[in-house]
Amino acid sequence: MTSVVNVLRRPCTGPAVWAGPDLADSEEWVLELSPAQIDELDAALRAVRTRGLPLLKMTAGNFPLPTLAGELERIADVLENGRGFVLVKRIPVERYSQAEVSTIFWGMGRHLGVPVSQNASGHMLGHSRDTGRSLADPGTRGYQTRARLPFHTDDSDALGLLCLRAARSGARTAVVSSAAVHNALLARRPDLLERMYRTHFLDLREEQAPGERPYTAVPLASWSEGRLSMRYNRCYLESAQRFPDIPPLEPTDLELFDLVDALAESPELRLEVDFEVGDLLFLNNHAVLHSRTEYEDFTEPELKRHVLRLWLAMRQGRGLPPGFWGHPHSTGGGPGRGGVAPRDVIAAQNSVGLGGCRHQR
Repeated sequence: MTSVVNVLRRPCTGPAVWAGPDLADSEEWVLELSPAQIDELDAALRAVRTRGLPLLKMTAGNFPLPTLAGELERIADVLENGRGFVLVKRIPVERYSQAEVSTIFWGMGRHLGVPVSQNASGHMLGHSRDTGRSLADPGTRGYQTRARLPFHTDDSDALGLLCLRAARSGARTAVVSSAAVHNALLARRPDLLERMYRTHFLDLREEQAPGERPYTAVPLASWSEGRLSMRYNRCYLESAQRFPDIPPLEPTDLELFDLVDALAESPELRLEVDFEVGDLLFLNNHAVLHSRTEYEDFTEPELKRHVLRLWLAMRQGRGLPPGFWGHPHSTGGGPGRGGVAPRDVIAAQNSVGLGGCRHQR
């Protein structure tokens, strides 16, 4: 739990504070791969396939990128010390099989950090696509649906999304600076700010380990070692109310959530991202909230929207207060922090199906 003495009562400053309109016409947050860099990806893919390495055993050293590695190092610095997101354009996903493009995505991610489990089944490489499920089902996660996903954060230091196929319509992606939202909240309703730093309850959506409680208790904002970090998912905050041992949300809580949502959605702060086939979006969950609009999909299975997803613990990740993650298995810092604790499962080490690659236990 974060003490009120750690509440930041002045505006955040620095490159993590930005407004969408100021970046809309800029290319500084976009990296378009050159033909030579794409050749490096091809060569690294061949090296991995020649050695027959399973995906989960791949490291950055196994995926050599002579010049692109320097760009990925720069991206890691931007994620942690800059604006908190980068869009990599035009990876030629159409030329690869799903296994090949998964290897490329994993290899690039390993240059940034360490993948962590995205669900209780231990999936390390996730697949965001419509499974026909509904968020009204407490066992459903947003990435399994085509529903609108309002601004939120995921449970890892960093998120990577690689678009393999686009929806027929919709699925527009946007990002917003957490620090800018915090500053706007401070300016408009400073009386609500302290409530961001109090303990709130997030539904684990049936992903808890046996014997663990089905929710986690966390602050929505933390100020530690000179950095603001935010966790926010209104859907999970509200669905946690189904548990009888959780105190009911107060009217002031709902007032806070309404304002955070409105600020994040405001055209003055948010940035629309043209997330197209072959695009790879990296963002820091501590510094950036992201959203996706509802979408309509194709009827043909081979045309349906499909986005690969990685959760990463950054190698040079920021210091976080002990209660930030709210999970007993997650530490305050270091490789492997964040993520969802996998249950004990027996799974293929190189599965790339609906759930993706999984831990072998």
